[in-house]
Amino acid sequence: MARSPHRVVVLALDGVIPFELGIPGRIFGGARGPDGEPLYDVVTCTPDGGPVRTHADFSIAVDHDASVLADADTVVVPPFGDCRPIDRLSEELAAALAPIRPGTRIMSICTGSFALAAAGLLDGRPATTHWNEAAELQRRYPRIRVDPDVLFVDDGDVLTSAGAASGIDLCLHLVRRDHGSEVANRVARQVVVPPWRDGGQAQYIERPVPEPHDAGTAPARSWALEHLDRPISLSELAARAGMSVRTLTRRFHEEVGMSPGRWLARQRVELARHLLETTDLPVDQIARRAGFGTAVSLRQHLHAAIGVSPLAYRRTFQPEALA
Repeated sequence: MARSPHRVVVLALDGVIPFELGIPGRIFGGARGPDGEPLYDVVTCTPDGGPVRTHADFSIAVDHDASVLADADTVVVPPFGDCRPIDRLSEELAAALAPIRPGTRIMSICTGSFALAAAGLLDGRPATTHWNEAAELQRRYPRIRVDPDVLFVDDGDVLTSAGAASGIDLCLHLVRRDHGSEVANRVARQVVVPPWRDGGQAQYIERPVPEPHDAGTAPARSWALEHLDRPISLSELAARAGMSVRTLTRRFHEEVGMSPGRWLARQRVELARHLLETTDLPVDQIARRAGFGTAVSLRQHLHAAIGVSPLAYRRTFQPEALA
């Protein structure tokens, strides 16, 4: 007897973001068994079955209302509204989520996590959301163990993902969890994305080196940025700033929010990231230019900062350099 496909129901709420709304259908809908049979049945619903406005300049019409959630094996909540966090569970959303059976697997994409949080589904659990909203999620829902660095969190029957593309990562992860790497890899090839991405959100957060001002530790910081390829001591930085080491350390905390040593390490990592993205220099040469000395040291610092190796980072941003 043929086994029924796993039913995935995507809940489209008012203001849904079209890109994220389409991810589950594209990923789960592309998963096929050995005989070409669909492994998932993906349907989309709205709370009342009527059209909803999207975050773009058009509305969408669907064929189902929230009653189909009662038959769901997996429920997906994409981001909606203007992506500002919701404070509480609205009556409409509460009614839409009510048909979901206990134990049903439920996942959010991006700031859809706020809907799960408002429903109490993330209480006492690890979770993530878009890095820009992670602090707000933690503030509003202190019972959640928010991890702002990862691409997604799999906590068994409740899963959350970070920004938009992390929804693809999470859907592929579930295909892999349900049916193995071969099926997930085949889906990834179909949509021309990597089967998995190393690291977390930290590698995608742009942190441009600030322009130093002509005050405080700024002259020392400006000098240091031009000499990252060599060892720089606290006493040398203090001399450049015309301060004692103690005063320099205090002023660094006041002006940049961290110690001189931590600031230097961050600038070295940022320089290494820039060189990995924009040049084909060997990793050991990049390590020397960024002041890490050895490729081993660079690897350790980069992994500590963003969770990936130099080669994995280069593969993400400059795959042709490794071809």
